[in-house]
Amino acid sequence: MGSYASFLAGLVALLVGLAVGKAWERYKLQEGRWIDRRRARESPHYVLGLNSLAAHQIDRAISELAEASKLQPDALEIDMILGNLYREKGQIGRAITIHQALLQRPRLTRLEHAYVLLCLGLDYKRGGFVDRALEAFNEVLRLEPANPYALTNLQKLHEEQHQWQEAYDIRQRLVAISEEADQPANRRILAFLENELGRERLKQADAAGALARFKAALEFNPRNVPARLNLGDVRLAQGKAAEAAEAWEQAVALAPERAYLAFDRLEALYGSQQNPARFQALCRRLIAANPKDWRAHLALATHLTVRGQTQGALELLFEALAHSPHALTIHQAIWNAFVERTPDPALIRRYADLTRQSAFYLDPHVCQRCHYRATELLWQCPHCHEWDTFVEDRIAPAQDAPGPEIADTPGVPS
Repeated sequence: MGSYASFLAGLVALLVGLAVGKAWERYKLQEGRWIDRRRARESPHYVLGLNSLAAHQIDRAISELAEASKLQPDALEIDMILGNLYREKGQIGRAITIHQALLQRPRLTRLEHAYVLLCLGLDYKRGGFVDRALEAFNEVLRLEPANPYALTNLQKLHEEQHQWQEAYDIRQRLVAISEEADQPANRRILAFLENELGRERLKQADAAGALARFKAALEFNPRNVPARLNLGDVRLAQGKAAEAAEAWEQAVALAPERAYLAFDRLEALYGSQQNPARFQALCRRLIAANPKDWRAHLALATHLTVRGQTQGALELLFEALAHSPHALTIHQAIWNAFVERTPDPALIRRYADLTRQSAFYLDPHVCQRCHYRATELLWQCPHCHEWDTFVEDRIAPAQDAPGPEIADTPGVPS
């Protein structure tokens, strides 16, 4: 009977503890008053804000979440989201101000401090304040050495500065904390970083060091095309034409969708060996394996045009045009072939018909709300169902945008 009473008392204590824990999750004593931490999250403004965010309606999401924040000014996560949304809108100064203010809040937990700093680092990164972004991410790692988001963004910053060794070291830290399922992606990234380190060695005239890096890249990922191309370039510079051809041909075989990157190299090499038929055979194999490979069609057609075989070249180019009518190089190659032969009205009409049938040449329109694309002007978007949102899509020249103003960062040295 005594043991049963002890068991019952323990069970009651456990239930009481759970109830107290749930209450503490909801309420928090702050500055002498009990705060309902879930009140803001249960408000309709919070729900509408999240719904608007899911629908990519950032302005409305900001409006609703700002109202939710007024209901509970101490709701840290809402202000963090608001700052992030301002960053996405390009209002970097405002995002920085919000996240800096969050760092001033008393009694932030170590985890909360780390994630506010992470948001601030993203603000600085988006604004181009590289040094401050580096400091913020490193401060996150001081608080949380295995924070994958800080490590990833730190790696990206080093990559943007072409600091390849630092980026490589950061990726190795990510490898150490990653799950097994993430390792293939890690190896793929490490292969690209090894390739960049090899290119640095080439700039330093260190061919042996470059070869070692390119080979290391291929050990991480045999399908890494730039490493194979660079490996072939080094071999050719060393006078080892056979090994260069082998490297480039392996790139074609392992990644046929990127074969066009090796075309000029292989065509020149085969030509220097008085064996142009070898290049023709390579292109025809690629076309047979993938009839929609317009780049192989174009390469072979250009090769034949130079040798006066314009009829065969035009047939290949018309096939390529059907698969990729937007590729300007195909049109240029067609006109080059026309120039090389007596004008044939039938062939010109055929070319005109092919271009007329292509949807690419219809005026493109895009919905300003959801970015749905159409080949005609629609008054109601079939995707988001908003009215009068379509505009004609035109390529505009890039313009320099003024940089955001920088603000001081509490908790991060300037």
